Amino acid sequence: MWQEQLKKWLTFEQLDSELKGLLNKMKENEKAAEDAFYKNLEFGTGGMRGELGPGTNRLNIYMVRKATEGLARYIDENGESAKKRGVVVAYDSRHKSPEFALEVAKVLGKHGIKTYIFNELRPTPELSFAVRHLQAFAGIVITASHNPPEYNGYKVYGEDGGQIPPQAADTIISYVNAVENELTVPILEEAELLEQGLLSYIGEEIDKAYVGALQTIQLNRELVENVGSELKIVFTPLHGTANKPVRDGLAAFGFTNVTVVKEQELPDPNFSTVKSPNPEEHAAFELAIQYGKKIDADLLMGTDPDADRLGVAVKNSSGEYVVLTGNQMGALMLHYLLSQKKEKGLLPKNGVVVKTVVTSEIGRAIASSFGLETIDTLTGFKFIGEKINEFEQTKSHTFQFGYEESYGYLIGDFVRDKDAVQSAIFAAEVAAFYKAQGKSLYDGLLEIFETYGFYKESLESLTLKGKDGAEQIAGILSAFRDNPPKEVAGVKVVVVEDYQSNEKTNLLDGKVESIQLPTSNVLKFHLEDGSWFTVRPSGTEPKAKFYFAVKGQSLINSQELLESLQGEVMSLVNELIGIKA
Repeated sequence: MWQEQLKKWLTFEQLDSELKGLLNKMKENEKAAEDAFYKNLEFGTGGMRGELGPGTNRLNIYMVRKATEGLARYIDENGESAKKRGVVVAYDSRHKSPEFALEVAKVLGKHGIKTYIFNELRPTPELSFAVRHLQAFAGIVITASHNPPEYNGYKVYGEDGGQIPPQAADTIISYVNAVENELTVPILEEAELLEQGLLSYIGEEIDKAYVGALQTIQLNRELVENVGSELKIVFTPLHGTANKPVRDGLAAFGFTNVTVVKEQELPDPNFSTVKSPNPEEHAAFELAIQYGKKIDADLLMGTDPDADRLGVAVKNSSGEYVVLTGNQMGALMLHYLLSQKKEKGLLPKNGVVVKTVVTSEIGRAIASSFGLETIDTLTGFKFIGEKINEFEQTKSHTFQFGYEESYGYLIGDFVRDKDAVQSAIFAAEVAAFYKAQGKSLYDGLLEIFETYGFYKESLESLTLKGKDGAEQIAGILSAFRDNPPKEVAGVKVVVVEDYQSNEKTNLLDGKVESIQLPTSNVLKFHLEDGSWFTVRPSGTEPKAKFYFAVKGQSLINSQELLESLQGEVMSLVNELIGIKA
């Protein structure tokens, strides 16, 4: 019962004073207290994310200690070598991030496990790189990515630099769940850790190595030397971790005409100039667009707080700045990458592109035109990282590019997670390629549409918070699973893919095929005209997510098809919410 958990925290004498103050205020509000204690913050496949504050369903030093104790027991199981190789820890600009990073070291140190902590905030992709560079056994990054300011999170990486795969995650989760009392996890203090050589602070050496690795993805140095100073770039790190690494990367590539949005340059845990620090949200580009108009910029770029997602805005045919979707930017980068590699004789015969099941099919069309296979994974870049590791072991494919519609891209596999730093400097090279021809990135996108078809996609998210919201989200998935629509917007639904049962059902002939992916609560509906939509709960936020995709005969036609599909599906969803409410 949640009341018992609340009492346990209230009567714990050594409770952190700040948390105790918040808890004393909270106990007067029964609904808030119940939500903070009715369950344990779940340690899922990649880690955990939650609102900051006291309680077992909140992120605080005690839940960080509990998660780390579980990880420490897993490392113990892997022997002395694993303990000596240790764990690298990075953190972003959020509230409590540096404190949580140190709490990780305190728990690991009690087990005799070495910890490396960055001396100040760093991007998530650099953490992935550092795990490989230092040959550590694991990595942790303290971040809630693009969530609102009241959130923070804890993400675990394996020795390959990728987010931990499901099998290892299941073992760690079992150890985390076995920790009986989060309030009494034993720790060592920082002074003891330093004295015993169990804690090292890292920084500049890793930065230099990472920038060196970034330079390996450049395809046209000469091109950048010719137009790199002319390409006008506006960049905003949205108060996060990307300010230094993106600027260093752009300089290393040869881009010198870079203007940083001053108001958003410095770390700010409240992300005070934006409603949401998410480059997927077009409102996050308001200041960058103002800067762009002042200097007539060719390219506007923004990264989320932990610098794994990149948003890009460019001028359209009317001269207005528009934010490209992740699918559109992915298509531009992929086409440039493959065309340039082919021209230079660098394209391997067994090259492969990896994308998620909710990412546009234009990527498959582009890859196919260059003779490359495209492999789909579940949503989440950890599955793309897992594939790269598999290719490395089996030699079956040579990784070329990985991406997902939610603004995550990877070019060089020296990182095993989406990397906005790589993506930013590579996007600049793509823009330089078109500028050298007197074209914009938008012109390049139109050329791709003319060649491969007018693909158009959108995403709608429904935020449903708390216990009631979780039940509503489950109800939406159940309704679509138990009673799939037979047609949408006058078009027949012909195939249903259920990633929970891992079955692909053809509704026309009743044929059922198995899907060779890990199970996940995701449903994908294919329509007769090639359109599709997908329904899934977010793994990191209290949201149900709905993805829509069409392929039209023109930009206008594809927009009309998309609006029709999205409108009808969401009206079905609203009916369901009405019933539940």
